[in-house]
Amino acid sequence: MLQGIKEIGSHAMDIYDYLLAGFDPRLKEYPMMQNPVPMTATLISYLLFVMYLGPRFMANRKPFQLKEAMIVYNFLLVGLSIFIVYEFLMSGWATTYTWRCDPIDTSNSPEALRMVRVAWLFWFSKIIELMDTVFFVLRKKQGQITFLHIFHHSFMPWTWWWGICYAPGGMGSFHAMVNSTVHIIMYFYYGLSAAGPRFQKFLWWKKYMTAIQLTQFVLVSLHATQYYFLHSCDYQFPIVLHLIWMYGTFFFVLFSNFWVQAYVRGKRLPKQDIKQSQNGSAVQTNGKCHENGYSNGSTNHDNSSAHMGKMKKA
Repeated sequence: MLQGIKEIGSHAMDIYDYLLAGFDPRLKEYPMMQNPVPMTATLISYLLFVMYLGPRFMANRKPFQLKEAMIVYNFLLVGLSIFIVYEFLMSGWATTYTWRCDPIDTSNSPEALRMVRVAWLFWFSKIIELMDTVFFVLRKKQGQITFLHIFHHSFMPWTWWWGICYAPGGMGSFHAMVNSTVHIIMYFYYGLSAAGPRFQKFLWWKKYMTAIQLTQFVLVSLHATQYYFLHSCDYQFPIVLHLIWMYGTFFFVLFSNFWVQAYVRGKRLPKQDIKQSQNGSAVQTNGKCHENGYSNGSTNHDNSSAHMGKMKKA
């Protein structure tokens, strides 16, 4: 039996070494890219904190007031997302890419190295975004931490890490550029939301964020789908496109369900002694004005994304 365990371990190490040997050498000097251990340890620590240690730590404490920190955090991510989109455009999508079959440039040209850098930066931005859930825990917003929220914030960075190790650029990077574009809008919204009641009048476009997210998934899935209809395409890692198509379709279904439940059937709107008009117009109840889901200047969601009835980022 011991010999069998040793053989299994030996085969596992052979597979591990084989996987590492296929990494793009241009990424070796970037933080957390030498092997999957630092990245995996970070995500495991995240899961341990948000699912066990954090709630236990906050159990007998009052929620932290993190208004200023959240404002800074959100607007810094707006700036970072703008930079990421610009770099994707300048490293191929607005210069040499055809927006159809675009293989990965494996050279050391300035443009190719620029694409490698922004691919890594996009992945690292997902590590920064783990703070979304940390804020929930510290503010005792456990109701916002759904399975899908945790899945999105942990499994997605894990898969993208492997993606950029093998395929930093090419047509597989389209979804990253689109996602960063959406995050410019969403983190701007969350920044204004965190700023307090006086900014609530500027947040009338809440439900359109779900429409923007749905558009994102359609664009990403359609772009990946064209691979299956091209007569020939020399993109080096088709599995990346398969995964992108599956993710895009999966999240499109989830967000469509949220849209129907929240804005068509109205089942996920705030349950208060407020009768809010379905067309978003203001109504007067108990002498107070309630408009578009906001009451007394406070929003009904937090710095998150819209999965299964919770506003979530994608």
